Amino acid sequence: MNDLLVLTKVRLNSLVVFTTAGGYYMGSTGSIHPLLMLNACIGTALVASGAAALNQIHEREIDGLMERTRQRPMVQGRMGVGHANVVAYTLAAIGALMLWFGANLLAAGLAVATLVLYVLVYTPLKTRTSLATVVGAVPGALPPMIGWAAAHGSVEPASWTLFLIMFLWQLPHFLAIAWMYREDYARASMPMLPVIDTDGSMTGRQAVVYAATLVPMSLMPMLFGLAGRAYGIGALVLGLTLVGVALVFAVNRSRDNARMLFLASITYLPLLLILMAASRR
Repeated sequence: MNDLLVLTKVRLNSLVVFTTAGGYYMGSTGSIHPLLMLNACIGTALVASGAAALNQIHEREIDGLMERTRQRPMVQGRMGVGHANVVAYTLAAIGALMLWFGANLLAAGLAVATLVLYVLVYTPLKTRTSLATVVGAVPGALPPMIGWAAAHGSVEPASWTLFLIMFLWQLPHFLAIAWMYREDYARASMPMLPVIDTDGSMTGRQAVVYAATLVPMSLMPMLFGLAGRAYGIGALVLGLTLVGVALVFAVNRSRDNARMLFLASITYLPLLLILMAASRR
């Protein structure tokens, strides 16, 4: 059971559930239907779990080269490729069907697109270019749009603000992780930005730029009437705080400062979404 949880990255997919719920809540018109929201969250999480398993199938040799991944079940031989494929495709199919029949075809289509982008585009690019991080942020930003589509039946300009917030948030978050584990990525010959940017100056600058760009983007829900002034004030405070932490990392690119940026990012997102939901109009 523990190997299945690792294969499907259940802990990481808790974020998928949270952001899908946020998208559903913000996209709802009128009262919220808890069971339909739960269906959307579980369906999206199952598709994401299938994508995570397929990712580990493709990267099992690379995972064996890195300290933080070499204990995964496929690397250690506790699970075969055939078994992992059955798990991956079964979970993804069940999740897509839950979204299709429990919500609509658009939500299911967005979930399948997330899987395809993650497995067939992002995963191969990780060994070829540092831009893979930017590409990987696209499927990572789709869960709130899946939730929105499940509740609303369409994706409107307002829903794209949620996508862009998630997209921009991931980049300083990923850069912090990549800096902390840059030796691991180097051993696996993965050209993450912190691997090819040996002194970290570009990594630090990009973290600041993405965090700074996130500030005005986080205020966009107000312009679309999704949230009120209280949200705007809170979003501004959270955004400027994240920029400040990114600046500290850019000036002194230590592992501790990278970890601080990582912790600040995982604190920022749930607080922002909670503020948005509390201020929903």
